Order: sequence, then structure tokens, then C-alpha cells
Amino acid sequence: MESVRELASEKAAVIFTKSSCCICHSVKSLFYELGASPAIHELDRYANGRDMEWALRQLGCNPALPAVFIGGKYVGSSKDIISYHVDGSLKQMLKDAKAIWF
Repeated sequence: MESVRELASEKAAVIFTKSSCCICHSVKSLFYELGASPAIHELDRYANGRDMEWALRQLGCNPALPAVFIGGKYVGSSKDIISYHVDGSLKQMLKDAKAIWF
């Protein structure tokens, strides 16, 4: 679980995904459209990916993927991120964490 915590705080924005997940792809695309360059960790490409997914669940990520961290804090999964984007708070979270500058 420590490695997941470390990875979650390695950049201002971090997204844990699976390469075959279309919802994960949509969340990643949204961050790129907003000008962020998040660290992306595709768990199906890690030998211990299942353990990492379990660790995310232990941290309260439900569903486990996509799991989005901004400023080292878990902010939610896809439905949360879309809600934050619609109400305008996602961009402010990214600014506050210095993931974007504008």
C-alpha cells in the first residue's frame, strides 16, 4: 500500500487506470484537454497490478479504477471527476495543486 501512496503523490495529478478501460481513457483525455499532464499508472502493465488495485480499494477508492489523486489526495473516480468538471471545481483543484497554471 505504501508504493501506491508514494505513486499517488509523485506529481500534482495522478491517475491509476487499466489500459483497456474506456472510462479511464475518457478521464485521462479530460485531464489532457484541461492542460494537465498527469502521471498515469496502468495497473494491467504492472506485475503487481492486482495488489495495487487492492491497495487502492483499501484506501477507499471504490470503484478502484480510475482512481484520481490531485495534490496527493484521492478526489474520486470517473463520476466524481465528471461532476467536478461540470461544476467547474476540477479546473480549480488542478490550479491549486499546480497541475495547470491557467
